[in-house]
Amino acid sequence: MKNFLRRLKFYGLGFGIGLVFVFFFFRNRGCTWLPENRVKNTILGKVLVIRDDQKSLLKKQGIDESTIIQFLNDGDVDFGASKKQGNPQVYSISREVNGKTTILWFTLPKDGYISEIRLPEGNIQKAGNSKTGLAEMIYFPKVENMVYLDNNPEFATQRLEVGLNEPKQVLSRLKVDGKIDFEKSHLNLSNLPEHYVLFTNNKGKKIEAVTTWYQEHIQFYEFKINDSIK
Repeated sequence: MKNFLRRLKFYGLGFGIGLVFVFFFFRNRGCTWLPENRVKNTILGKVLVIRDDQKSLLKKQGIDESTIIQFLNDGDVDFGASKKQGNPQVYSISREVNGKTTILWFTLPKDGYISEIRLPEGNIQKAGNSKTGLAEMIYFPKVENMVYLDNNPEFATQRLEVGLNEPKQVLSRLKVDGKIDFEKSHLNLSNLPEHYVLFTNNKGKKIEAVTTWYQEHIQFYEFKINDSIK
């Protein structure tokens, strides 16, 4: 019995030391159950977008798209300074950039597929979903079948006309120049918030679409072809 208890003691000691190493040295890679990493993983499961005006402000501070991803890899989530309730939730994440501690806000609209990146402004508890401006899609989750195209006959014809008949083709074009039009979006709807998307096909034709997030897919039901924009 004494030998068993001694082995159990050493096992417990080794296990505890292992937990310390995991927590302090690998916490951003190996501990998805930690609250901080759960928040980061949730954000990384969304399409990250930046309004054009915010992008220029971030650029002045030396923050580009790769730097933003680093915030979600090794930045610190300040739960006390975040908006954890309401629509949207907004999380404050800090990280050192060029020798200076910098804070970014990441929104999580309820039942939406985007997370908007902003510099802090005003009271975070009063921060809402943007209602104006265009936002560039800068990051997509590594999900192979993220886009779903409805099979209704009218939409099938539209897809053929613009050369976007397959979901992978649409996702590829979104990655090239996809944007969210906040003025035409309705992110506060309680039932399936609408994201108004702008992008172009391979021939440069402007495509617009109302999209929703359903069962882990960006769902398209029709393409609006804007011939007024060349």
